[in-house]
Amino acid sequence: MKRLLLVILLVLPILTLAEDTPFDWSGLERSKISLEAPLLIVKGSLGFLGCGYINVDACADEACAIVTGVNTHNDMLKASVKAVSKDATKLGIKVGMTGAEAMELLR
Repeated sequence: MKRLLLVILLVLPILTLAEDTPFDWSGLERSKISLEAPLLIVKGSLGFLGCGYINVDACADEACAIVTGVNTHNDMLKASVKAVSKDATKLGIKVGMTGAEAMELLR
């Protein structure tokens, strides 16, 4: 029990710090089209992260990862990737990783 408490006390500040660390948007282009729910895209040099409006099957020749349930670009970073194109898979992007992790591979 003491070990568990020690681990929690050591790890919790690290996790809190990670959440407060601002994301480096340099080299990325953010686009937003205001609709009932916003259409969001973050474009890197190797591909893009899109919201649920984007159909990954239509991105046959693009590295594309999709996150859903997002209303801001910051939401996209925290959301889990729900779908990836074949080209995105080749870059190492996988369903379940965070949008931030995907963007680092698309940067």
